Amino acid sequence: MQPRTVALRRAVHRHPELGLQLPVTQAAVLRALDGLPLRVHTGKDLSSVVAVLAGARPGPAVLLRADMDALRMSERTGLFYASEEAELMHACGHDTHVAMLVSAARLLCARREALAGQVVFMFQPGEEGCGGAERMIDEGLLRIADGHLSRAFALHITASIRSGVVACRPGPLMASSDTFTVRVIGRAGHAAMPHQVLDPVPPAAAMVGALQTMVTRRVAATDPAVLTVTQIMAGTTTNIIPDSAELTGTIRAFSEQTRATLHQELRRVCEHVGAAHDCAVRVSIDPGYPVTVNDEHTGVAVLDLATQVFGQRHVELMSEPIMGAEDFSQVLRKVPGALAFLGACPPGTDPAHAAPNHSDRVLFDESAMEYGVALYAAFALDALR
Repeated sequence: MQPRTVALRRAVHRHPELGLQLPVTQAAVLRALDGLPLRVHTGKDLSSVVAVLAGARPGPAVLLRADMDALRMSERTGLFYASEEAELMHACGHDTHVAMLVSAARLLCARREALAGQVVFMFQPGEEGCGGAERMIDEGLLRIADGHLSRAFALHITASIRSGVVACRPGPLMASSDTFTVRVIGRAGHAAMPHQVLDPVPPAAAMVGALQTMVTRRVAATDPAVLTVTQIMAGTTTNIIPDSAELTGTIRAFSEQTRATLHQELRRVCEHVGAAHDCAVRVSIDPGYPVTVNDEHTGVAVLDLATQVFGQRHVELMSEPIMGAEDFSQVLRKVPGALAFLGACPPGTDPAHAAPNHSDRVLFDESAMEYGVALYAAFALDALR
């Protein structure tokens, strides 16, 4: 199957699309699934594809996911099948996810006699910040199978792990991701007479340091969390004190309790710093993806299964979670399951120095996709014996 997997990956890679509407990618998936014994559904308000394979006997259902969307950046890999779309690139490997899941569907269709239950193949748009998984759930994803949806699994490729290695852990795997905006409201005037106005810049600057200190004093050192101010905006020229200043940034945590604490403390610190400077403060927090938490049993089962299929040298127990975020977390909040990483570091490259996901130079070893296809299929076969 590898030639077909590679061909589909490269076709999708050439034509990346953003967000929730991916008509070209959706059409490629539908063509690739055509002729297989699957019940296929497409999304109403987004370009999703859900395909259901019924096994030879009744039983529960298992869900396998691949995300499909790309990123807004210009590709600089030099690949002969590089993106043909201006300022768009599959820099997070979602093209490989699509190709691996299609081949896994083909493999499982050929083995449906071994399945007691159903396999739900979830091809999802809008993972990169658009909440595609939640939208698919709202459209009935979790009710589409005839049997009880008992388990869910997703893979995410990475160039930062040795090719063909499956990395996973039970419990928290990836962080929550929220964005915040803090608006400090002063009163504008001449920069030569600051005593006659309310300057919002000093309290905004003070907030940056105060927020970093807050994290170290309100969150235990054993419970990693990040609050980063990524933008500071104020003023128009050198001789005017502006009316307002604005801070924006990101909040990351590995537990919902810590996430809530950071939200509360962000408001408290900024409002009090603003009050000390006689400035009003408006804080808004835009909730993003929740913490990605692997079910304890399924997280261990994925590692055991990968060991059985590939051997111990292709398996890695992750010692700690990572601060990136994933909206497969929305599925894992409702269905026991797991997300695992699949290493695809290019041959001859040190994983520590390989261009990472979201880089305009990231490269993936396509031979790793064989492992992904096999693990997707093995997960379903094992769950639906």
